[in-house]
Amino acid sequence: MNKMVACAMLLPFLFMGLSLAVEGRQGGVAVLPEDYDLYDRVIEGKFLTSQIHLVLLERMTVSRLVPDQPDSMTIAFFRQQEFFNGMIPQELVRDFIGVNQAQSRLEGRFGFGVHYRFVSEETSDDVEARLVVPTLHGHKTAVHARSVLDRLAFSRVGRTLKNDQALVYVENRRRDGTGAGFLVWFHRREEVWELFDTEVVWTMRDSADDAARP
Repeated sequence: MNKMVACAMLLPFLFMGLSLAVEGRQGGVAVLPEDYDLYDRVIEGKFLTSQIHLVLLERMTVSRLVPDQPDSMTIAFFRQQEFFNGMIPQELVRDFIGVNQAQSRLEGRFGFGVHYRFVSEETSDDVEARLVVPTLHGHKTAVHARSVLDRLAFSRVGRTLKNDQALVYVENRRRDGTGAGFLVWFHRREEVWELFDTEVVWTMRDSADDAARP
């Protein structure tokens, strides 16, 4: 067979492989179904109130611990900050850092009991079709700003080899520039995951509020 003909026949497969590779780098490894239970527990335990009727979630997981610092998701940074007073198991740190080297796409597997929408830094139109703004008598009701939790972003979940401890990062970055990021440490008691401890990674406050402090 002519070499040029053979190359031409192989080109579509090469482009297909390249496309899949690029998609894999952009989307990362799929988030494990069991991780969503921990996400739910974080939202329910740390953020939900009776006034919240809609939660906005960042579609992609985060691969850094501090905004605008991509190199903050490293073992060296983690040790330097001495999170949880250095008490967290090193195998848990290594797994957490390892799984968060690339972003992953979250799916509609959340079950914290409140309507939610997926958003992204580029657009807020990426909405789960089955999860919409609550309706009343067939008409959309107005959703006040105070009833919307905007917005939460999660990391992938790190786990110990025995799967008896887990670590996840969550941040709440608001439109007004304020917010905070947290590391949440879980312990598993038999078959139940319990929120063991929380560490504040960063905070952003309103400068006007800081100026008003005595």
